[in-house]
Amino acid sequence: MNWDLIFTICNNWALIMWLVLAFAPRHYWPNDIVIKMVFYGGVGLLALAYAAIIIPLMTGMISGGASGGADFTSLAGVQALLSSDGGATVGWIHYLAFDLFVGIWIARNADKHGFARWLQVPILFFTLMLGPLGLVLYLLLRMTRHNKVAEAVVPQ
Repeated sequence: MNWDLIFTICNNWALIMWLVLAFAPRHYWPNDIVIKMVFYGGVGLLALAYAAIIIPLMTGMISGGASGGADFTSLAGVQALLSSDGGATVGWIHYLAFDLFVGIWIARNADKHGFARWLQVPILFFTLMLGPLGLVLYLLLRMTRHNKVAEAVVPQ
């Protein structure tokens, strides 16, 4: 299996979806078409790629996984899995899908609460590059529009 090719395709596809999410004018199209495109075309396809790879990889049906000792219950087991080409690729696809999902939530929620796009773009960038840090930055920003912390952090 060509892990470099799979990695490159998924990585580039996710980057395209992030650019669409950050810069496409969402308010011009009806029914959140941009969000739906990024959700199904971005997160959906990345999740499908992950699902198509993880089970055959973990069961040994395809090569490229960790050679023995790979499990999710110990640090050594996770290191063994991620040290293989297949494990690193599928792990990266996992990050890409979930970070993009969080980015969609941030963008939709920020639109709903009236945050300008110029303010969203840096937060989306941090979410793309550093995942949870971008989410924390957005939650802190949300607190500026609400008096109660619960109203700021509970997804709506």
